[in-house]
Amino acid sequence: MKTFSLKNTEVVRDWVVFDAADKVLGRFATKIADKLRGKDKPTFTPHVDGGDFVVVINADKVKVTGNKADQKKYYKHSLYPGGLKEKSFKEVLESSPERIIENAVKGMLPKNKLGKSIIKKLKVYSGSEHPHESQNPSEWNPKI
Repeated sequence: MKTFSLKNTEVVRDWVVFDAADKVLGRFATKIADKLRGKDKPTFTPHVDGGDFVVVINADKVKVTGNKADQKKYYKHSLYPGGLKEKSFKEVLESSPERIIENAVKGMLPKNKLGKSIIKKLKVYSGSEHPHESQNPSEWNPKI
């Protein structure tokens, strides 16, 4: 029996909607990363982008445990001397809540060309509406 290896031309992609309301950030991000990468499919091949498109709604309602809302920091650098800026979880949640989920998921993907192509399939929105209704996405509620 030969080992199955998925090819780029054989990939079948679906659209899935995740609702981030009252979900814990890290556990929720692992489920999204697995879905984007295709690890939940029996045809998973590590070197092929075989995952689905993921739409995340209600990103502004994601939760963190403990004191992370005050202590967790997000850093950004302007590439100029002294250009390091930091924001707390609460500040980022108010200004751009989509960035929180994008950063968490991106950290769980491969750090190469494959990871860059996978992260492009993630669409995050802060409200409960999204513009991807024409793709007929299915609802997916992971048990977290």
